[in-house]
Amino acid sequence: MDINFPLVLVILVFVSGVIWLFDALFLASKRRQAVAAVEQQFGDIEVLPEARQMAFNTARETAEKEPVAVEYAKSFFPVLFIVLVLRSFLVEPFQIPSSSMVPTLEIGDFILVNKYTYGIRLPVTRTKVMDINEPERGDVMVFFPPHKSVYFIKRVVGLPGDEIRYINNVLYVNGKKQPQSLVAALPPGDPQYYLMEETLTTADGPDSHAIRKQAVPSPLSRDGYWRVPEGHYFMMGDNRDNSSDSREWGPVPEANIVGKAFAIWMHWESLGSIPTFGRVGYID
Repeated sequence: MDINFPLVLVILVFVSGVIWLFDALFLASKRRQAVAAVEQQFGDIEVLPEARQMAFNTARETAEKEPVAVEYAKSFFPVLFIVLVLRSFLVEPFQIPSSSMVPTLEIGDFILVNKYTYGIRLPVTRTKVMDINEPERGDVMVFFPPHKSVYFIKRVVGLPGDEIRYINNVLYVNGKKQPQSLVAALPPGDPQYYLMEETLTTADGPDSHAIRKQAVPSPLSRDGYWRVPEGHYFMMGDNRDNSSDSREWGPVPEANIVGKAFAIWMHWESLGSIPTFGRVGYID
């Protein structure tokens, strides 16, 4: 079962904040009154004998002691609130769970996702409250696909209004072939797949990135045509023959966007392995 972590985080922040506020408004004053009563009962503490001093200290500590729930709320609320703000509006970490973005991203890569570049959205509801930028062709984007509430990461290849064709692992955007150049044929001598450099046409000029394709195209890579509706984006994995993407379940609505992946900060494939930092860097 997938855990809705943003929802859990919002609930924890809300509950801890309410407990802290309730204590500040109602419980703290009662503790202050109890402390004042103890001080009045014991009088001038500076001239008390040692035994009475210890009794006074014990009574004062008991009077001013916060309930356990309040102690935890005061400890966790600031931390949880900062985490909520950071991951909801600034940067959120993700781990790559599949090989659909090979060779750009590998299983076990830990990436950072910019949460504000495509606009400020409220946590949980994902309602956009401020427009900033729109996704560009070539961006690596995290989103929710139209058929399930699970984070996906793919590359934007089609913008609203684009016509997309994919024929034998060659991409055409609005009738224009997106150039590919061979990087490597693997394994040498009897290649089963090819590493290619694909160059997309963007508003800012050519955008190049690596892709991987099989020697024999998969059914999704042989021949397909799609028109991207307004307010939607066509997503494809860089591992073209091993990616569940818009070729299978259609374009992604703008409301499902989470953010733009921009950097790898660690690689940790499994609990039995050692984290490494050789892949640290920006995502092309």
